[in-house]
Amino acid sequence: MTGPEDPRPHRPALFADLTEMIDAAGGASPSSRAEIAAATAAVLVQAGREPGDGSRFVSLADRVGLDTLAALWRDADPVSLPGALWALYLLRQWCRSDGDEVTRLWRTGEPLAPAEVVIAGVGDYADVAAVQRVADAVLTGVYQGDLAVALERAASFFRVVAAGRRSLGGDALHAPDGADLAERNDRAAAALSASARKWRAGTLH
Repeated sequence: MTGPEDPRPHRPALFADLTEMIDAAGGASPSSRAEIAAATAAVLVQAGREPGDGSRFVSLADRVGLDTLAALWRDADPVSLPGALWALYLLRQWCRSDGDEVTRLWRTGEPLAPAEVVIAGVGDYADVAAVQRVADAVLTGVYQGDLAVALERAASFFRVVAAGRRSLGGDALHAPDGADLAERNDRAAAALSASARKWRAGTLH
């Protein structure tokens, strides 16, 4: 994975393609990492909302590698378009790579956060396939539906998972930065909800 001091992704061909997309959209060539993050996120959402096959954007990380998206968006403000997209692609990858654990956390948190369960829309009985479908559906909503609703669904998903972690004693599991995992999930949820509000206000960039 690209180091924190290196703004270049591992896959320069994709990076060149994204830069070409920005230029084609009439944008100035970005110079800073923040500008690159904002520009690529805006162009991807714009391109994904054009008539055609939006599913290729849902599976973007599968094709280019999560490390490429990390290099572009990982350090973006969580309450921003690139920060929100990074959270959604990370959620999808987590559901695919560790579906059993995500499902265990979800099922534990379900009875503790019933309102959030309804918003997330996983279904009556969650299994691995169900949580993976929701992660795909959230990204589909970004490109083919109401982006704010997609962000709110992801926020609710994270809140249910956080409730599950706490019920299972997840607060004892600490991330490298010292924050417990349930709190990290709650922070992700709060950032996604704030991003949804900004999208509706036309100020999410």
